[in-house]
Amino acid sequence: MLPLNQVIHGDCLVEMAKLPANSVHMVCTDPPYFLDGLDADWTAEGLAKRGESALVGKLPKGMKFDRNQSAKFKEFYAKVSAEAFRVLKPGGAFLSFSSPRLYHALASAVEDAGFEIRDMAGWVYTQSQFKAFSQDHIIEKDKTRTPEQKEALKAHCKDWKTLQLKPAIEPICVAFKPIEGRYIDNFETHSVGLLNTLAKTGTDSDYIPSNIMTTEPICEEMDKVFLVKKPTKAEKGESNTHVSVKPVELIQHLINLFTKENAIVLDPFMGSGTTAVACKASGRQYIGYEINQSYLEITRSRLTP
Repeated sequence: MLPLNQVIHGDCLVEMAKLPANSVHMVCTDPPYFLDGLDADWTAEGLAKRGESALVGKLPKGMKFDRNQSAKFKEFYAKVSAEAFRVLKPGGAFLSFSSPRLYHALASAVEDAGFEIRDMAGWVYTQSQFKAFSQDHIIEKDKTRTPEQKEALKAHCKDWKTLQLKPAIEPICVAFKPIEGRYIDNFETHSVGLLNTLAKTGTDSDYIPSNIMTTEPICEEMDKVFLVKKPTKAEKGESNTHVSVKPVELIQHLINLFTKENAIVLDPFMGSGTTAVACKASGRQYIGYEINQSYLEITRSRLTP
C-alpha cells in the first residue's frame, strides 16, 4: 500500500525503493544543489556553525565555487532520477528545480535515466543578492607587493569581480517518462502525459501557460501573464527555518499543469512541506520524504489545520 498523504523521515533513495513501479503520477522536487555545503545531508544548523546567518564559510551562499560540485551533484542526482523513472507512470512529469550553475548536470542526469526533456521552465525574480566579489581583499594579503603596487592593482581591477552574474532565474527541468502508445491512449490509461492548458499563472486568465513565472511585478504586460509571488512569512510559518522555501502558488501551478485531481505527487526532498501544502490545496495526494527531522516538524505544523 502506498504511504499516501504522508511525509516520511528518511533517505529518499531508501524510501523510494519501497514504492512499486509505475505508481505515481508526478515527481516535483527542489533537490539540494551541492553549492557551499548544500549537499544531500545539509541542515540549517550545520550551515549556521560554518558562518554567521546566511553565510557559508564567511561567504554568502552561492559565492564559493568548487570545480567538483557538478560531477558530485550529477552522480547523486543520477540515482534519484533512476528511482523517479521507475516509480513514475508512463507520461508522468519529473520537475526538478535547480541552480543555473548546475542545471546542465541535473538535466544530463535526468536524461541519462531515460526521461525525455521537453522544456526548461524559469522562475524569474528581480530581488536577489549579487554574489560576485572584488579582489581587494586578495590584493591586500599579497606579501609580494608594496602598498603602492597594491593600490595600483586595485585601481586596475576596479569594477571587475568574480564570474557570477546577479541571479535572476531559477531553472526547472521539465522532463517526462516516455508514453505508451499514442498520447491519448496513455492519458486514458494513466491520466498523465498531456498538458492542462487551463492552469494559468499571472493576473489575467486569457493566456496559455508559459515556461516563465515571475515573483514580483515587473511591468503590466508581463505581470498579467507570468506573476507568481514569493512566499510570505505567513505562508511559510513563523518557525520555518528552511533557506529556500518555494511559493505554494508556484508548486500548485506546476502540479495543476501536469496532473488531474486525486493524482499522486511525489517529492523526494520535501524540505519544509510546500509540495504537500500545494497538493492539499489542489486536491492531489502526496508522498514525501525528508531526511532532516526539524524540517519534517515544520512540514507537519504547516499541514495541521
